[in-house]
Amino acid sequence: MTTSPAEHRAARPTWRDLRDPVRLLALGFGSGLVPAAPGTAGSLVGLAAALLAAQWGALIAAASTAIVVLAGFWICGEGARRLGVHDHPAIVWDEIAGMMIVMLATPPGWGWTALAFALFRAFDIIKPWPIREIDHAMRGGAGIMLDDVMAGILAALVLLLVRFIT
Repeated sequence: MTTSPAEHRAARPTWRDLRDPVRLLALGFGSGLVPAAPGTAGSLVGLAAALLAAQWGALIAAASTAIVVLAGFWICGEGARRLGVHDHPAIVWDEIAGMMIVMLATPPGWGWTALAFALFRAFDIIKPWPIREIDHAMRGGAGIMLDDVMAGILAALVLLLVRFIT
C-alpha cells in the first residue's frame, strides 16, 4: 500500500532506530536508511542472504527463505507500528524476503543472478496485476509482505520460463 509524502516525512527513521531489534530487522540492517532506492538496497541484502544460504545447499536456502518470509509478516507489521507509518519505504525486510524467493529458482551464474535481481526489482517497482491489487487491498504485516512475496514468485516464474526456453 502506498503512503503519502506527509506520512514519509512524519516517520524519518534514523540510524538510532537500529538500536531497536525489530526496527533493525524491518529496516534491513540499515539498508532501508539509504537516501535513494532503499528497496534496491534491501534487495541487495536479500541477494547476499540468499547466496550465503545457498552455500549450505538447497534445503538450507529454502528453509532460510521460509523463515525470513514467515517472520517478515510480524517484523514488517510491528516495524511499521513502531515507526507509525504503514509500509514506509525504509521497511525493506519484504524486499529481502522477495529477493530470497526468486533466488530459489535462480541457476548458478552471475548472469542468472543479475537477471533474477532485475526481474524482482521490476515486478516490485511496476507492481503488475495481481501485485498491485494485493498491495492496495491489505494492511499490516501481510500488506507489506505479500506484494513482495508475489513479486518474488512472479520473477521466479519468468526466470524458470527463460531457462526453459534457452
